[in-house]
Amino acid sequence: MRGATLVGFLAIAMWAVLALLTDSTGDIPAFQLTAMTFAIAALCGMASWLLRPGAWRGLFVPVKAWVVGVGGLFGYHFIYFTALENAPAVDASLIAYLWPLFIVLGSALVPGEQLRWHHVIGAMLGLAGAGMIVTKGGSVSFDAQYAFGYAMAFGCALLWSAYSLLSRRLSRVPTDAVTGFCAVTALLAFVCHVTFEQTVWPADPGQWVSVVLLGLLPVGAAFFAWDYGVKRGNIQILGAASYASPLLSTIVLVLAGRTPLTVSIVLACLLITFGAVLASKDMIFGRVSA
Repeated sequence: MRGATLVGFLAIAMWAVLALLTDSTGDIPAFQLTAMTFAIAALCGMASWLLRPGAWRGLFVPVKAWVVGVGGLFGYHFIYFTALENAPAVDASLIAYLWPLFIVLGSALVPGEQLRWHHVIGAMLGLAGAGMIVTKGGSVSFDAQYAFGYAMAFGCALLWSAYSLLSRRLSRVPTDAVTGFCAVTALLAFVCHVTFEQTVWPADPGQWVSVVLLGLLPVGAAFFAWDYGVKRGNIQILGAASYASPLLSTIVLVLAGRTPLTVSIVLACLLITFGAVLASKDMIFGRVSA
């Protein structure tokens, strides 16, 4: 379990470059970028089968696994984009970042899991830190006119947490099935693109490189690592540690010179780090009580 949890951490680490790489792709519409990057992820998954004969059989999984997989990957992105179009980005992002907390709380419903006080407190500290990152230390004022957008953002949090928890219950489904989920997600995103958006191709080689890196890492390998982690690792720790994603993403932007280092970022770092360590204390220090 410890090794699988560490694999899950790799997904969180790869999501840290999501904001920087997305920003570096220019003005490519959201669904077009989703289609392009998930197509790259699917092609990489298929390419890996050349080194692992028979791994393609991982696509032959129950229908419910396809519903959960495609619903999680495509559904989350579709609802998130809808939320951003109908509510201020800061408000929508903050609500959407409830998903790690929901994973921690929902893990109590997963057979074989035990929700403990330090998991909950760690997740709450992480939420506070993520809130400081998203709001940049400012306040959030929810406006009733954006109620639909808020509802969509809340739906994002519920959907991704449900996807993660249900993946745990489908632990016998091989991670190779994610290749198929990515392929279908790319297809559905392409349909949405041609329906709602105008095509904008990358304007220079740098933008193409960013698209490819997105497909290889935060939109590619990260989802395979997350699938493996939530199925075989400690899902409470992964849930609480997921709040490190917006922090790491912000740190990457700071190092890249895209955003300044502020007091709120430092405080968020302390909150998220302490929350993650607290939630992971059993794994780090060993369980001392039942």
